[in-house]
This record gives sequence, structure tokens and C-alpha cells, in this order.
Amino acid sequence: MIIKVCGMRDADNIREVEKLGIDWMGFIFWPKSSRYVSARPAYLPQKCKRVGVFVNATIDDIRQHIADYSLDIVQLHGHESTDSIRSLRSLCGDVISIIKAFNIATKEDLNATTPYAGLVDYFLFDTKGPSVGGNGEKFDWSVLEAYNGDTPFLLSGGIGPDDAERILDYHHPKCIGIDLNSRFEIEPGIKDITKLKTFLNDVKQD
Repeated sequence: MIIKVCGMRDADNIREVEKLGIDWMGFIFWPKSSRYVSARPAYLPQKCKRVGVFVNATIDDIRQHIADYSLDIVQLHGHESTDSIRSLRSLCGDVISIIKAFNIATKEDLNATTPYAGLVDYFLFDTKGPSVGGNGEKFDWSVLEAYNGDTPFLLSGGIGPDDAERILDYHHPKCIGIDLNSRFEIEPGIKDITKLKTFLNDVKQD
């Protein structure tokens, strides 16, 4: 199971989270986010993949951040069109993986994934809310039973320290990981290492 911790920006906190052995670390490059990364941190992770999160950004902006932060993965969390993703793919090739995020409340929301099948490497299913991610609220995971696409996905949206057992009990053939953010924070952009460590030990118990 892929463990992604998103909303990072503090160098010391980045070091501590990286030591926990996570797989992906997310950096938000959307200026309206309370976890916005406005300048390159003094330290960036060396042992996990770096994910850049963008919301309706220009391709030039995304490319610049890929270069500046040596990103491995681009997560698109806005209303990016299929044409824009094709353009991004043609410019970046297969070196960069692409995640397309979708806000989910009902099974009908899954219909939005269809045009992106085959264009991106992963989907991310988040909770519909007032903010673009980081709302701290869960959606009803049972609606994902209606998802029968081929694109693997990460589960996101309000996963917290008390959800380890629920994660272990959740099974979907295309679910490959989870995305952790606001429920593990001391403040926006700063993760609680103790809570994260305990949770990761619980979900990796098998």
C-alpha cells in the first residue's frame, strides 16, 4: 500500500516524516491553500517520491516546478481538461507520473473519471468540500464499489489517526494507497510525527 503524506513545506518536518518510511510526499503549489509552498524548503525528501499538487495551473508553471523541485509525480486537483493533460504528457513524457484528483460524494461523481482513463497513471478520490482538498472530512467509501475502471486510485479525504482499522478492512481491486493530510496536523503544513508513526505502524502491521 502506497502511503502519501501531503501538505508538507517545513524542512525539519519533512525530514522527520521522511524517516517514517512513507512512499510519496506531497507539496501544494496552489496559492490559495493554507499549505501553499511559496519557496523551496531548505530540505526536500531523498528517499520518497516528490508529488507536486496543482490546481488549474498552466503547463509552463507545472514544468517549472517539476524542474525546480525535481518532482516525480504531478497531481492535478482542479478542472484540468483532457487536452491539457495530453499536452503535459507530450512535454514531460513518461518520466513524470500524473494523478488526476476527483471530489466524490455519490457514485454519479465517478462518471467524471471516464474521459481521463488511459491519460493519467492514477486517480485520487477525495471528499467534496469547500476547499480543494484538506477538508478533513471523509466521504462514503462504499460509493467506490461502483468504480470499475482500470486506472488505480488512492483513497483520500479526512483519513485520520483513528482510521487504521478501517483502512485495513477496506478492499477494492484498484485501491493502491492512501493520502494523509489535515487530520495529522499540528497546524497547516506541520505534521504530528507521533500520530503519523502510530498510524503507520498500525496499517503496516501485516
